[in-house]
Amino acid sequence: MSGLAGLEGLAYLACLLVSLAGVATIDRRWRLFVWDRPRAAVVVLVVGLAYFVLWDLAGIALGLFHRGDTRWMTGLQVAPELPVEELFFLVLLCWSTMCLWCGGRRWARHRGDAR
Repeated sequence: MSGLAGLEGLAYLACLLVSLAGVATIDRRWRLFVWDRPRAAVVVLVVGLAYFVLWDLAGIALGLFHRGDTRWMTGLQVAPELPVEELFFLVLLCWSTMCLWCGGRRWARHRGDAR
């Protein structure tokens, strides 16, 4: 599949963007990660994204990872077998993980103070 396949071709990307908006909303509401320490958070997100992109590229080079052919993706690639949606997924993965980590630490501290 090449190019955009109508609105269906944007479905997965749209879901990722909605999910990212949800994580951003939660992060902003409770100032967990990006809204707590923006500069440090951006560095962590960039390092995490770079790590996972290199991981994906290694998997692609070894023939382990392949781009799925589906009508729900745009068909746009940033590299052979690496769809543009993967970058958004990796940011979502890193950001949501860091929000969970920071929120869990905050909850544990709060729970420890309550005792």
